[in-house]
Amino acid sequence: MRKKLIVAGILLVVAIAAIWGGSVIYASVENGRAADQLSLSTPTSGAGPVGTLDAAELSGTWKISAGSQAGYRVKEVLNGQDVTVVGRTTEVSGEAGIDGTSLTSATAVVEMGNVATDNGSRDRQFQGILKTAEFPTSTFTLTSPVDIAAIAGGSASAEASGELTIAGVTRAVTVSLKAQTMDGSVEVQGSIPVTFSDFGIAAPDLGFVKVENTGTIEMLLQLKR
Repeated sequence: MRKKLIVAGILLVVAIAAIWGGSVIYASVENGRAADQLSLSTPTSGAGPVGTLDAAELSGTWKISAGSQAGYRVKEVLNGQDVTVVGRTTEVSGEAGIDGTSLTSATAVVEMGNVATDNGSRDRQFQGILKTAEFPTSTFTLTSPVDIAAIAGGSASAEASGELTIAGVTRAVTVSLKAQTMDGSVEVQGSIPVTFSDFGIAAPDLGFVKVENTGTIEMLLQLKR
């Protein structure tokens, strides 16, 4: 009887080690696949900006154009291992208004049903949690003007206040922006920290795998006249 208990104990330890080891390998593979944070396509220091626009050239309405993308970055915890999950889509639209050296308005609309990771099952769960059939888009709207005088020299960084709507719920947010001029166009990178429960979203918790309640909305926008 004692031998059976010892064998059973050994098997249990082996099983736990196998599960833990499998989780470590899975986390390593998935973290290696996770896309890097969206960033400006060219350095804003060192080699210098691609192009410059003066205040008169900046003023006007700029449309979000092809090449733009947006998405989310969250962490799953699988048997104690952190796994970075990144979802992206190129289905982004909207526009920005610039008056002199001030960003006076901006709206970005993301088609949530098109946000995808490398896992179709995860994407279907994501769409269900965010009720994308009922709320197919998420929207960011600027609520206060932003001084972007530095961009006339090629690049600028700023903190902007706005409203983010996800799954039909709107909350005030702050977005960190980096922008640069590029031969007559403007490229903008932004990130917004979010707490999902603030938007009435329950992060999945299956026991062995749990999605953290916080994450980041990422965007890289190509603006043209």
